[in-house]
Amino acid sequence: MPTIRPLPCALAALFSVSPALADDLVLQRVLVEGSRLSQLGIAESANAGSVGQKELAARTTYRPGEMLEAMPGLIASQHSGEGKANQFYLRGFNLDHGTDLATWVDGMPVNQRSHAHGQGWTDVNFLIPEVVGRLDYRKGPYASHDGDFAAAGSAEISYVNRLVKSVAGVTAGQHGFARTVLAGSPDVAGGTLLYALELMNNDGPWTRPDDYRKRNGVLRYSRGYANNGWSVTAMAYRGTWNATDQIPLRALEDGSLGRFDAVDGSSGGSARRYSLSGNWRQSGTDSTSKASAYVIRNQLDLYSNFTYFMNDPVNGDQFAQPDRRVTSGLDAAHTFHLHRGTRMASDLTVGARLQNDNIFNGLYDTRARRRLATTREDHIVETSGGLFVESAMRWGEALRGVAGVRVDRFRFDVESDLAVNTGRAYDTQASPSFSLIFAPLASTEFYVNYGHGFHSNDARGTVASIDPKTRDPLERAPGLARARGMELGMRTEAVRKMQTAVSLYRLDFDSELTYIGDAGTTEAGGASRRYGVELSHYWRPMKWLSVDFDAAYARARSRNGDHIPGAVEGVGQLALTADKLGPWSGALRLRYFGPRPLVEDNSVRSSASTTLNGRIGYKAGKDWQLELEAFNLTNRRDSAIDYYYASQLAGEPTARDDIHLHPIEPRSLRLTLTRTW
Repeated sequence: MPTIRPLPCALAALFSVSPALADDLVLQRVLVEGSRLSQLGIAESANAGSVGQKELAARTTYRPGEMLEAMPGLIASQHSGEGKANQFYLRGFNLDHGTDLATWVDGMPVNQRSHAHGQGWTDVNFLIPEVVGRLDYRKGPYASHDGDFAAAGSAEISYVNRLVKSVAGVTAGQHGFARTVLAGSPDVAGGTLLYALELMNNDGPWTRPDDYRKRNGVLRYSRGYANNGWSVTAMAYRGTWNATDQIPLRALEDGSLGRFDAVDGSSGGSARRYSLSGNWRQSGTDSTSKASAYVIRNQLDLYSNFTYFMNDPVNGDQFAQPDRRVTSGLDAAHTFHLHRGTRMASDLTVGARLQNDNIFNGLYDTRARRRLATTREDHIVETSGGLFVESAMRWGEALRGVAGVRVDRFRFDVESDLAVNTGRAYDTQASPSFSLIFAPLASTEFYVNYGHGFHSNDARGTVASIDPKTRDPLERAPGLARARGMELGMRTEAVRKMQTAVSLYRLDFDSELTYIGDAGTTEAGGASRRYGVELSHYWRPMKWLSVDFDAAYARARSRNGDHIPGAVEGVGQLALTADKLGPWSGALRLRYFGPRPLVEDNSVRSSASTTLNGRIGYKAGKDWQLELEAFNLTNRRDSAIDYYYASQLAGEPTARDDIHLHPIEPRSLRLTLTRTW
């Protein structure tokens, strides 16, 4: 197998290392001919990777959040209207709307702390796929530059500074789907002006249409290059939608509700996101510096009803969760590149992260989106600062290591409409991490990883004394919940045109305390432990065909032996992608989302879900392309998500425990016409 030696400066720019150290990396990198970028000599664990623009564009995704499924082992689902943040599953977690999955877009955090609906709320509906340049992902708390929410994994999405060609596209599909996108990057005043505009409408298959309306735009001015340059970016997104929340299985079985019906036809929401950010980077032989700053304004109005008439037989149980916030922050890091001969090198990085959230949110009883009563109203100022030091060392061609420590300090300041739930709290955590990588062959590496991480808990839970609805006393929650992870992994390209990675991990949490936005309280959970094994395999048997296979299994338990409701067990994906067939291209992707326990004793479990998506593309000349996408090709009637809890329908004498499900969408087609110039 030939060893490819790309330009060290290009590798240095891509992975933020010095040209000299990049040259050392090149000595050990083996690039599989015609395949995705090799991670040998670069990745610090078997579960870290990078997915480029071409691979992301080849994926068939029903909604923007499914772009994150390019991270092996991750599942993105939905249990409500299209504009709502996705549900995520990874490494034995039901991550809810993003807890323990740290997500960043162009240096800006997507996770929203102390959110009205769910801690770590991660809404990626503002993503425009045509300008996404790369997705970098990691799993486990093994990188000291990661902080809050990164215990299970992290995803960093980068927009491009310049497009190869300007693009305009129009998509039409079943169930009222229509999308228009326009993007380009002309040269302006010695730099590049990137622009992108997206308009989308989607009704979905629901009896009461989602009526999802998205308006989305990006404007960026940049100068220089990725490793030596700067950029300023403005983004604006607005979405409105109706919601078809999960329905009880009993109503589906007795025929009182159809699969695409809703119990409360007035649920739904609207979201707005506006941001201004700047990035700067400077690289040289001896050092690399980078800094970013951002201001983000998020607004959400969310109306939900999951229990129907259980709490209020007259008006129903709908509730509103408005959230208004301004998030500002600064990240900076400086790396010293130390050279010790031709075979030894090291990088020493010091960095800091500051973030402040100024939040106004609440919880209200409503009927048809009309406010009836107030459960709670809060003004939260949550401020955090983190410092980290990390050293990456290479001892010859066969051994390298990374060691670091991170210290985070959080301040929670809550002003509640209930004086007893008003207060201020602090929490601090030090998080060490260590990785050792052994490469006995140029084509194979072994990894040992250990690290501490955390997620922050909702600020309201750190100072609350009583339940705002029942007035029962509450035990205050810690501000930060520690995680400890360890992992053994292997990555190999010993077989020509194949890349394989396998890892075995354990992840412990001191507490799984979560803020239950639907009730306005913090729910206490015990310590937990997760074991798991993951396999990622890529094969390019022919120049025009690639095969992806990912599989993961996790065992999640509370330390008292109970199952953890919703914890994902087995997931898998198999994809066939064809390109370089003249004007033709295509793909098929089979996704398996395994059953989960829905109660602690495992007596009630969800069903598995299997979907098959595909696409066929035809390029007419240099400038025109026609693409047909198909979703749920086999028209499976599976659930996208399942819960088990008590609810009461109109006319029922008492509440009943039941499975509540949100169905996957039926088979649908979308046709896209694209022109480039």
